[in-house]
Amino acid sequence: MPKTFDFFARFGLSLQIVKTALAAATSWLVATTVLGSDFPYFAPLASILTVQVTVADSVEKATQRIIGIIGGVAVSLLIGHWFSISSFSIFLVIITGMWISKGLRMNPQIVSQVAVSSFLVLAFGLQEEGYALERVLETLMGSVVAVLINALIVPQNAIPEVEKSILALGEQGTKTLQFLARQLRQTEKGQLVGRQETDALIAATEASIKALQLAEQSLKYNPFLTHKRTRLSRLAVSVKRLEHITTQIRGIRRGIADLNSAHIFETDLQDTQALQEAMEATASCITLFSRTMVEQQERHHPALLASIQEANKLQSHCLESLRSIKSNRTLRDIGSILTDLSRILAEAER
Repeated sequence: MPKTFDFFARFGLSLQIVKTALAAATSWLVATTVLGSDFPYFAPLASILTVQVTVADSVEKATQRIIGIIGGVAVSLLIGHWFSISSFSIFLVIITGMWISKGLRMNPQIVSQVAVSSFLVLAFGLQEEGYALERVLETLMGSVVAVLINALIVPQNAIPEVEKSILALGEQGTKTLQFLARQLRQTEKGQLVGRQETDALIAATEASIKALQLAEQSLKYNPFLTHKRTRLSRLAVSVKRLEHITTQIRGIRRGIADLNSAHIFETDLQDTQALQEAMEATASCITLFSRTMVEQQERHHPALLASIQEANKLQSHCLESLRSIKSNRTLRDIGSILTDLSRILAEAER
């Protein structure tokens, strides 16, 4: 079934469009059957506006729609009691409804809905008994139908996107740190070393966080995906750790730029091989960590532990090589880089 939807999505017919059309048709059928209304326009209109990407978003839209229609009906009944339909009464009912809802600090969507509902009820419902109540019930039916259809029919599962983003982030972290290791003795005029690569890492981190937030939204109010919440909690921990690793890599980039600008590699630390090996070994751990958290743990975990052990060994060797350095500034800057490398391993290990 998902493959079928993917096929039609290539031509613009997405699952959300199908759900929206189905919700509108179903809500019309329910409203005509239950209320006996010949033209329950508000029911399909509410469904169309309520169907969103996630069930949580649909619930939010439904709430806004219901509050808006109730507020609009109340304002229209109040003003319509004193004025008939005219340019002045339309102006008065809309400005009053929006003013009150805005003053109550309601959501902008609710403010607009109050204006639309108050105008429609004023224009069509004041001469017909029970019109306002029927419009509220139609909106309620349409909203409920939309939420149910969104939850029941192929509910969105955004967890695969989170897993994909974590793997991409792990690979980008490894790539960036390896690049920085190769740039230990090079400078780029007018910018920090590895700025472009680090910016790409930051973008990958933000994409992973966004994918996680969407996945959390997709599981909210969705009883058919509750079994995936444990999995998502584990992935959330992974994203947080990789975010911390990104912070450490950014610190390493700044440290290398400071060393280059002070020409430290030309004076106090001409041999950078030990530091480069420690950085490259640490970089390898990042990809293994992301794969361990996303794929089968027993498949990658032994390799991750071995890689962490090797990286720790090389970091210790690099630390030993600093004994011959006399400059306090050099010791401080190199020590800062090694501290960041150690923190990366700590995030990957725990």
